[in-house]
Amino acid sequence: MDGGTTSSGLRYPFPVPPEPGTASVVADGVFWVRLALPMALDHVNVFVLDDGDGWTVFDTGFDTAATRDAWGQLLAGPLRGKPVRRVIASHHHPDHIGLAGWFQGQGAELWTTRTAWLTARMLVLDEQDRPSGETLDFWRRAGMDARILAQRAQERPFNFSDCVAPLPLGFHRLVDGSVLQAAGREWVVRLGQGHAPDQITLWSRSCNLVLGADQLLPSISANLGVYATEPDADPVAEWLASCDALKAFAQVDHLVLPGHKLPFTGLPLRLHQMIENHHGALKRLQAHLGTPRKAGDCFAPLFKREITDAVYGLALVESIAHLNHLTATGRARRWLDDDGVYLWQAI
Repeated sequence: MDGGTTSSGLRYPFPVPPEPGTASVVADGVFWVRLALPMALDHVNVFVLDDGDGWTVFDTGFDTAATRDAWGQLLAGPLRGKPVRRVIASHHHPDHIGLAGWFQGQGAELWTTRTAWLTARMLVLDEQDRPSGETLDFWRRAGMDARILAQRAQERPFNFSDCVAPLPLGFHRLVDGSVLQAAGREWVVRLGQGHAPDQITLWSRSCNLVLGADQLLPSISANLGVYATEPDADPVAEWLASCDALKAFAQVDHLVLPGHKLPFTGLPLRLHQMIENHHGALKRLQAHLGTPRKAGDCFAPLFKREITDAVYGLALVESIAHLNHLTATGRARRWLDDDGVYLWQAI
């Protein structure tokens, strides 16, 4: 969903992102790199931490030939030929863990949560030529547009193996409250939920730096989706609880280094905005459910813009997430109609 109008309480100290093949200094020993993505959200931010005799890389980008080439240019150029000794993967999504296995093949260690490692490794091994029966049933019950459903049923679905390097056995587990050393600083791990399970954010103990990944974004909201793997999940509740929990640590002068868009300050306000953004969407959705609706009928109150085929799948899973939350909190009820499609109605 749209993160809303930027408030004067948010500041962008680095308004121009680094050019391809370059690394911008955002703090002593901390470099910002932007890598291209082949999708509507056309980039991912990764951060490189100087450990003296080598680098710690926080997130990696997709595993594609173009991204490998970009890393080769960076390591030979602005990163001065020093080796990557450690990769910290903030969560299991391909734009964040895609090249972790590739770096491991060159001698780096992978540090991440057990959930992220297990999920990514399972998905890399779960290659499918066509959508599974469970996924097709999930889409049908959600009321996916018949034209899009027929098209997707005949297409190769998104596979992690297409853009995530195989992950070898072995990783270093991070948990909430873990403390690690990088770039001459101690960093505390604080986990977020909702967008991805056990998503890592890193908070410097000695200065005002936060590596926020997709849990802390400045001008867009991370996708909160429900999938066939856990069709009754309530990621909205997990997201709201995480935002509320992180408010206890957030300071106005924290420089947040996010997974997408620009580094920013004003984190307490941004957490408040993210919470209110979803509460507002839930209120609009509940009003929309005065009559029974399918998940595919609920885009307008949630997104307030036209949803094209390119983002239809993301919109559908986020619509289900918000409908599941209304159901879980007693504000809506759900049932299967005679065609086997779920309908939701406000209570």
